[in-house]
Amino acid sequence: MKIGLFGVGHLGKIHLKCLLDSPFSLAGFYDPDDSAAKIIEETYSIPRFLTVEELIAAVDAVDIVCPTILHYDIALKAAMADKHVFIEKPVTETVGQAKHLMELALEHKIVMQVGHVERYNPAIIPLENKIKNPRFIEGHRLALFNPRGTDVSVVLDLMIHDLDLVLSIVKSEVSDVAANGVCIVSSTPDICNARIEFKNGCVANLTASRISLKNMRKLRIFQDDAYISLDFLTKESQMVKIDNVSEGKEMDAMTISTNTGLKRISIEQFPIGQSNAILAELNDFYHAIKNGIPPKVSIEDGFKALHLAHLIHQKIESQHE
Repeated sequence: MKIGLFGVGHLGKIHLKCLLDSPFSLAGFYDPDDSAAKIIEETYSIPRFLTVEELIAAVDAVDIVCPTILHYDIALKAAMADKHVFIEKPVTETVGQAKHLMELALEHKIVMQVGHVERYNPAIIPLENKIKNPRFIEGHRLALFNPRGTDVSVVLDLMIHDLDLVLSIVKSEVSDVAANGVCIVSSTPDICNARIEFKNGCVANLTASRISLKNMRKLRIFQDDAYISLDFLTKESQMVKIDNVSEGKEMDAMTISTNTGLKRISIEQFPIGQSNAILAELNDFYHAIKNGIPPKVSIEDGFKALHLAHLIHQKIESQHE
């Protein structure tokens, strides 16, 4: 199955290396930057295509890892040519563009996957069946300043990862959003806090910053009788659970007395995962195409995360009017 890569910048190079280790056959790449393209040609001996249309015509699927402003145009051309599409986050610039791509994917019966890579992080994989009916979620995604990501706000650059995670975890519709953000070193918000309320009563409080003194990517999930801690940076996680203690059962140091009876606290530590999340999502894309099944992160998921991100932007703007 032939795939074409669009964009060989920082993230594009990572995708390129992963594609070479995937079941796909990398047919070539497109990038208008001559100097960047020359390095790829010389280092990997991979053909460079000079137009978007030529590369689309030569492959079965496309991997779009170029600046967000170009996502929609390339994905549109690929979908109209009945090519399967992997598209990095944020899926598009506007919600309307994402909605149109969602419609095209259905119309042309193609797989269209969005690169919300944290869904494939080894920290969350062993907990997918253990996260049940969360009541409160707290997330911190902090990063050292890097001018490479400032073409979009911190909401679309960093927080959108956690928006997608939360939307995949909470099986309910959003009922209300409150948010505030501040521009520090760029023309778009560099730090943001958002409170997202769901119709089932769950609340998510998310903070994202790209002007921090340290990196942090943590999500804490509180649900009935359990607390789950995820560290996407170290790729480790743990689950603290409270169970009833039966009468006559031998108590241990982790047994406590509460107003509802004896409880036992158990801590399950999950081993640090070593898998490559980007390779995992590209493999998922391949198997979704081959087997005619939906990928873990669909175009619908990308649309929902982008829609919520834009709601947060609206709330931030209203705070400064």
